[in-house]
Amino acid sequence: MNVIRTTAVELTAIPAIAYKHKLASGGAGIKILRLDSEESAISTIDKRTGELVPFGKVDEELFPYEAFEEALDLTIGLPYSARGKIKVAVTTDDEPAPEDEVVVEDEKTCMLDSAEYKAIIDRYMDEKGKMNYKLLNKDFIQFASKSTKVSKMVAERASTDDIALFVIKSRAALIANKKESLSDEETQALIDTLNEINPRSAFKELRAHIKRMLARKK
Repeated sequence: MNVIRTTAVELTAIPAIAYKHKLASGGAGIKILRLDSEESAISTIDKRTGELVPFGKVDEELFPYEAFEEALDLTIGLPYSARGKIKVAVTTDDEPAPEDEVVVEDEKTCMLDSAEYKAIIDRYMDEKGKMNYKLLNKDFIQFASKSTKVSKMVAERASTDDIALFVIKSRAALIANKKESLSDEETQALIDTLNEINPRSAFKELRAHIKRMLARKK
């Protein structure tokens, strides 16, 4: 069975490997698997702050917080794809099962199979296999600055969210070489997936640029 996750990275804090994966309950988590035992642990990622929140009982001697921090740092920018599980975690009856991972059947919720997601990953991935968010935002900002539709929306005092949604929807369609754009719901799902790759927000600079455009029209 496949899981929607990043590639696995090797940690130096402890003898372990780790990856970031989508959670069936929503959001993302970091999973660490010890290399010297069958023990594993998960920490979820707070959507608002990007902070790590332990999931269930975590043995701090086997899985110190700095190991989760290292895993989070190493996986930031790594794209999701449907990948096989590395190891099945061992759990006890009094612990919540940490296998709270989204399998391939649910991949539609994060747009993994969409042409737009694949095109964005291919276009903005650097030589290390991570997303180049600086280049992504620069490209989308240039599109927003040249768009007559965006200028009209700014003049009509549309919200930052609505303008950003239009920009991302339209630019994604162009990058994917598609004539029709995603629906608003699909575009938001695409944004959510890209945001999970980078908890600091994939389109932070774009949104800041749109806010400046709106401020100049006051």
